[in-house]
Amino acid sequence: MAIPGVMRLAAAVSFLAIASSPHGAIAQQAPAPASAGQPAPAVIEDLVAANRILADQQVLDAYGHVSIRHPANPQRFLMGRNLAPALVKAEDIVEYDLDGNAVGAPAGFTHFLERFIHAEIYRARADVNAVVHSHSPAIIPFGVTQAPLKPMYHIAAFLSPNVPVFEIRKAAGGMTNMLIGDGKLGKSLAEVLGPNNVVLMRGHGNVVAAPTLPLVVFRAVYTEVNARLQAQAIAIGGPITFLDPEEAEKANKVLDQIHGRAWDLWKRKVMEQKP
Repeated sequence: MAIPGVMRLAAAVSFLAIASSPHGAIAQQAPAPASAGQPAPAVIEDLVAANRILADQQVLDAYGHVSIRHPANPQRFLMGRNLAPALVKAEDIVEYDLDGNAVGAPAGFTHFLERFIHAEIYRARADVNAVVHSHSPAIIPFGVTQAPLKPMYHIAAFLSPNVPVFEIRKAAGGMTNMLIGDGKLGKSLAEVLGPNNVVLMRGHGNVVAAPTLPLVVFRAVYTEVNARLQAQAIAIGGPITFLDPEEAEKANKVLDQIHGRAWDLWKRKVMEQKP
C-alpha cells in the first residue's frame, strides 16, 4: 500500500520538474559519465609510487600533482584526490574526464583545482600519457627572468630544443589568482607547451609531459636538478656552454632507454617507507 506522505512528496517533485523545465516538459538530469573501468593494480601502484617519489625527490611538497592517462580510455586520466602527494594511497586515486569531471569518486573527496592542466594537455597531445605539475623551487627564477632554462648536461637533454614560459596575464586578459582553474586557461597552457616536454609558469611553477609515467617522473626530477646547476653556472659568471640541439637529440634517445634504472631505484626506496 502506498504511503500518503511519499505520494505527496513524489507529486511535488514531479510538479517542480515540470514547472522548472522549458515548455513544461519534464527536466531530466544528464547521466553521470561512465567509468573507463578499474585499472590494473600495477597501474595504481605505479601512480602512488610516482606521487611519493616526487615528494621524496623534493619536486613536490604539500602541493603539486602527477597523473596518467587511463590505459583503457584516452579520454580519461587518473590522479590523486586533493591530498599532499606523499600521503597518496591506492584508494585516493580518482578517474577524471577531459573536462575535469570526477568519475565515480566518493562524495567526500575534494579535487585539485588545477586538474585542468592535465585534462587539456591530454586533449591536445595524443603522445602524452603522463603529466606532472610542480612548484619545484630552483625552476621558479627561470620563469620570472630573461634567462631561458636550457640543458646543462646530457641527463637533462629533454629540455631541448625549447622550454617556453606561460604568461597567465596574457592568457586570461588580466590579473588572476595565478592558478589554472578552468579549461580555458588549461587550453592556453597546453598551447604554450606545444610539442615541448616542459613549460614554465611565470610566478607559479612548471609542467612536465612524457609518454610514460617513469619518464615523466625522471624529467620532473632532472628539470629541477638542471635548474640548480644552471643557477650555479650563472653565479660563477662568464659564458655557459649548453648542450647543442644535435647533442641533446642524441642524448635524449639514450635517456629514453635508461631512465628506468632511476625509476626502479626511486620506487623501491619509497614503497618500502610508510606514507
